[in-house]
Amino acid sequence: MESEAAGEARGAETPRAPAPPPSPSEPPAAPRARPRLVFRTQLAHGSPTGKIEGFTNVRELYAKIAEAFGIAPTEILFCTLNSHKVDMQKLLGGQIGLEDFIFAHVRGETKEVEVTKTEDALGLTITDNGAGYAFIKRIKEGSIINRIEAVCVGDSIEAINDHSIVGCRHYEVAKMLRELPKSQPFTLRLVQPKRAFDMIGQRSRSSKCPVEAKVTSGRETLRLRAGGAATVEDVPSEFEEEASRRVDDLLESYMGIRDPELASTMVETSKETGSVQEFARCLDSVLGEFAFPDEFVVEVWAAIGEAREACG
Repeated sequence: MESEAAGEARGAETPRAPAPPPSPSEPPAAPRARPRLVFRTQLAHGSPTGKIEGFTNVRELYAKIAEAFGIAPTEILFCTLNSHKVDMQKLLGGQIGLEDFIFAHVRGETKEVEVTKTEDALGLTITDNGAGYAFIKRIKEGSIINRIEAVCVGDSIEAINDHSIVGCRHYEVAKMLRELPKSQPFTLRLVQPKRAFDMIGQRSRSSKCPVEAKVTSGRETLRLRAGGAATVEDVPSEFEEEASRRVDDLLESYMGIRDPELASTMVETSKETGSVQEFARCLDSVLGEFAFPDEFVVEVWAAIGEAREACG
């Protein structure tokens, strides 16, 4: 037990004075800095590796890549992630993994082909790069276009019957092609990506290009938005990926386009709605320029519901 004297002595201790407020001259604590997001990039046909940062949308991304390699942004047709090949499965869309390697495919040779529309569908699936160029993402086997050897996946459509379509969105180009009359020939002016074999020495095993099998997108992605700043987000959930895939398939079957970013936006919109009627109204306010038909909206709503059930 403590002695009574010790207790009295402690009780008589003078209270400690509070710490003085910081001097007005002291600077406030600096806010926590956001990490710099730096991405590695190359031209797909061969180049040294560059580093880019500070972009918030696709147009700014292309400008940064162009600056890194001393070319015009309009030279870039599209980009792929972690592969220099014209691989539409690796196409850069609205999201980039924080460890992804960006390959820019630039303009190569221009070619013109004459096509006669003998069926309603040409067999083309079209997407665009978000910066003014529409290009061929898929060619249906056995279709009209499939029988024309000069037309390839990755070709940018520059003009239809000498009418420039540069600056048009993919759905506008798909509509133009659908509305062309049957049995009348028309001309497509195409620009193919510059081929890797033009600089085959830089594609040897001893080069410093990243190994394609190493695709590590990490746990976060940079989400590029048409309007507003880019944001760092967690990778999409299993449900979001499955729902977006199903919606993208419907976009192809209904409109002849593929657009993972558009599909993802539609899935996000569905999360804020409780009925197909509400979903349709929200789509009109967010994506009104597409003028989706009612039957398409119903199918999209059903596909998202099926994806939710499939993923538990």
